[in-house]
Amino acid sequence: MAPISKECDYLVIGAGSGGLASARRASGQWGAKTIVIESSKLGGTCVNVGCVPKKVTWNAAAIAETIHEAKSYGFSIEETAPFDWKTFVQKRTAYVRRLNGIYEKNLEKDHVEWLYGRAHLLSKNEVEVALHDGNKQTIRAKKILLATGGHPDIPTTPGADLGITSDGFFELEEQPKRVAVVGAGYIAVEMSGMFHHLGTETHLFIRHNDFLRVFDPMIQQQIMAEYERQGIIIHRGSSQSKVEKHPSKPGWLNLHYSDSKTKDGVMEIDSLLWAVGRSPEVEDLGLDKAGIKQNQRGHVIADGYQNTNVENIYALGDVAGNVELTPVAIAAGRQLANRLFGGPEYKDARLDYENVPSVVFAHPEVGSIGMTEPAAREKYGDNNIKIYYTSFTAMYYALMGPENKPPTTYKLICVGPEEKIVGLHIVGSGSSEMLQGFAVAIKMGARKKDFDSCVAIHPTSAEELVTLK
Repeated sequence: MAPISKECDYLVIGAGSGGLASARRASGQWGAKTIVIESSKLGGTCVNVGCVPKKVTWNAAAIAETIHEAKSYGFSIEETAPFDWKTFVQKRTAYVRRLNGIYEKNLEKDHVEWLYGRAHLLSKNEVEVALHDGNKQTIRAKKILLATGGHPDIPTTPGADLGITSDGFFELEEQPKRVAVVGAGYIAVEMSGMFHHLGTETHLFIRHNDFLRVFDPMIQQQIMAEYERQGIIIHRGSSQSKVEKHPSKPGWLNLHYSDSKTKDGVMEIDSLLWAVGRSPEVEDLGLDKAGIKQNQRGHVIADGYQNTNVENIYALGDVAGNVELTPVAIAAGRQLANRLFGGPEYKDARLDYENVPSVVFAHPEVGSIGMTEPAAREKYGDNNIKIYYTSFTAMYYALMGPENKPPTTYKLICVGPEEKIVGLHIVGSGSSEMLQGFAVAIKMGARKKDFDSCVAIHPTSAEELVTLK
C-alpha cells in the first residue's frame, strides 16, 4: 500500500456539477479541508458533453428555424452557404474550455485542492489516486462523497462500436449528411431535433410506438406528431441487428434494422448515435472494498440525505441515480455540505426531491413538473382528479401558413376540492424559461384558484396557464 500522503476533512470523488458544488460549499463557506479528485475535465458531463454544449447547439438549431420562418414576416434572407459546422464546433469548444478555466479558478478561490487522477477506494476512509502523471497518492479522509456521475451506454449489437454516443456528438468535426439516432429518451429527442434543424437527414429509431415515455402522454403525442410534421423520420417498433462499414463509401455505415414497416432493412448512414441509456461511473472505484451497496443497475444506494450504507460515505447525482439532472446534483451537494459542516442549525439539511422541474430542449421545447396524468389518476383516483387543457397557436406563428403552425399545448393536473396543482406540463416555444416561475408556485402548493387570481400578461403564451377553464 502506498504511504498516506494526504489527509482531509472531505474528499470528493468527481468534479462534476454536484461534486464541485459540495466541495466549494464545504471549504469556501464552512472551512472544511477539502480535496477533489477528477479523472477528466472539470465540470463533468454537464459542462463538457451535456447541458452546456447541448444548449449552445440547440441555440444554433433554433436560429436555423428562425431564418426559415423569417420570410413569413417579410424578410428576404438568402443563405449563401450551408451551416458552417466546423466553425461552430470550434467556437463551442472554446467556450467550454473557458468554463473549465473558470471552474479551476473557483476551486482556488474557495481553497479546494484538486487532483487530476483516478480514485480507487481502499477502505471506508482511504482512497488511492492514480495520478495522470503516473504517480500515486493515498488520501485519508474523515468523510467521502461519491459524485462520479455516469456515462452513455453502447448496446451489444454487433458493430455497435462503429457508432458514437452523446459524448461523441460533441466531437463530430463534420456535419453528418444522414444520421440514425437510436433511443427514445430526452437525449435522443434533443439530438434528433438539433441534427434535423441544422440540415442533416435524421432518422430516429425507437423500440416502442412513443418516445419520452416517462413524460405525460400529452407531451409524447405532441412532440412525436410535431417531429414527423417537421420531417424527422421516426422508425417505430425498431431493432438493430448489426452495423457494418460500408463496402464502397469511406466513412459510411450500413445499419441493419427492422421496424414496424420494414423487415431486415439496410440503411446507409454516415453517422450513428446511440442514446439508449446511461450507467453510473463506478468501474474500478473499489466500492466492494468499502462495503458500499449498489442496486441492480449499479447505482450507489443513497437515502434522502445522501447517506450510503457505510458511515461517512455519501453519494449524489447520476452515480446514485435518483433524479439525474445537473441542478438536482448541485442542490443536493450544497445541502449535504451544509449538513456535514454547517453546524447544528443544518443538522437536517437535505434536498427535497419532490416537484423537480425539468425541460426537454426539443423543437418545440417541453417543460414538466409534478405528476403525469396517469400517475395522478392511479394515486388519487379518477373522481378526485380534474384536468385543465388547452391547445392553441402561439401568436408568433400568426403570419405563417397552416402547414407551418406548430401547436402549443398546456395541461394542469389538479387534485381534490381545493384543486391543488400536482402536475403542470407545457409544450411550445419559450417553455424552458416559462417553467421556472410556475415551478416556484407549484413547489409552494399552488391551487388552481391561485393561478386564476393572477392577472394575465397579454399577449403571451404563458397567460393561457392563468386563464384555463
